[in-house]
Amino acid sequence: MRLTTMTDYALRLLMYVAQHPHRLCTIAEVASAHAISETHLMKITQVLGQRGWLETVRGKGGGIRLARAPADINVGAVVRDIEPDFHLVECLGVNDHCRISRACRLTGVIHGALESFLAHLDGYTLADLLPPAAGGEVAVAPPPRAARRPGRS
Repeated sequence: MRLTTMTDYALRLLMYVAQHPHRLCTIAEVASAHAISETHLMKITQVLGQRGWLETVRGKGGGIRLARAPADINVGAVVRDIEPDFHLVECLGVNDHCRISRACRLTGVIHGALESFLAHLDGYTLADLLPPAAGGEVAVAPPPRAARRPGRS
């Protein structure tokens, strides 16, 4: 499984904006912080705004901010919104021309792996990806919510 650069940049953009909740961020500053193209980030910002993950403010003094709290932004949902398709092999696509699809069990195995991958991402929110508010070190993301031990949040 390989995510597109667009998904990688979308997640970086959301993490950056989430770390600056009390102000509007600009595409230029995010692009500079991650050494990526402003043009590419503009396209990603537009998609994230259309999908309800970001709020965009136009004009002088404008910028971007999260449209929801980081704890309400599910990583799996963002990935599903940004990735163009998850057709890891031809038989998972709409234009399946594979001659052995009817008898092949590989399709089910690959589909199961994809579902496991997405289910794992569904166990995390943007809040889980952020560094701690104080200190300087970036924390390792906690295990998915379903795998956490009782009594821990």
